[in-house]
Amino acid sequence: MNRPPHRPRTGPDPAVRNLIDLATAAFPPLATEMTDIADVRAFLAARPRPDGPAPAVARVSDRDADGVPVRVYDPAVHATAPVIVFCHGGGFVLCDLDSHDAFCRSLARATEAVVVSVDYRRAPEHPFPAAPEDAYTALSWTAAIFPGRRIAVAGDSAGANLATVLTLLARDRGGPAITCQALYYPMLDPTRSRASHRENAQGYFLTADHLRWYWDAYVPRPADRTSPYAAPLAGADLSGLPPAHLVTAGFDPLRDDGLAYATALASAGVSVTVHHHAGMFHGFLSMAGALPAAAEARETAFATLRGALAPG
Repeated sequence: MNRPPHRPRTGPDPAVRNLIDLATAAFPPLATEMTDIADVRAFLAARPRPDGPAPAVARVSDRDADGVPVRVYDPAVHATAPVIVFCHGGGFVLCDLDSHDAFCRSLARATEAVVVSVDYRRAPEHPFPAAPEDAYTALSWTAAIFPGRRIAVAGDSAGANLATVLTLLARDRGGPAITCQALYYPMLDPTRSRASHRENAQGYFLTADHLRWYWDAYVPRPADRTSPYAAPLAGADLSGLPPAHLVTAGFDPLRDDGLAYATALASAGVSVTVHHHAGMFHGFLSMAGALPAAAEARETAFATLRGALAPG
């Protein structure tokens, strides 16, 4: 497993700092000034939509995956294209199919894979284990609808938690088979105890207050916080999981959780690749249109996933 080199810590470069400030200004002040979930979602829904057309994909359809809404992006490259089951981020509380629509379109185009984006139930209305159970239902549906295809799981932030939990559930429940997992700045540990949670607690878009609020909504029962299906860093047995690719960011409170999970996977005998972006922050892969370095990082991440899904 490749590890990021240690470098003296400096602040983000001006272009990254400006993007952090813009993203922060466009995000609700949740957990501090705003705590009601309806208000937070209304704030996000009222934001202006991105300018320009969405990336074109041959076929996009909203489907019912045995009771779980999904959106299927089919680039129609070839009849046996691999499939990626994607879980969106948002702290298990926010975001939906629309918030990650452009990301999933770009993912389908870059990987030449069918992408199945999962609209799992969100906390606090539906706390753990609703989200992973919905994701597993969607995974099982995907395997039935696309038989014989190579399947990857992927997600960003809380969605990366759900993606890796899917590999645990598939192993423990006897399938479906998963070829690989792509975890983009994963949210894995409700204790929030590692150094990056203190170093990056404020000022880099995702904050310590956000994470506390998200985890309190998602796993309100203390007993659930040691379940490997909620907190994969809580001593889970990680043996027998598919190869993993992790993307981490230097100015992310979740940085050390992702790096610790990569180490834990490798220790369990899982093949792991880590792309660490020391000058980036949480969520940067979704901001590729605003920052060339983010666009380059996303291209690398998607190319890595495409390669992992290639036959042979």
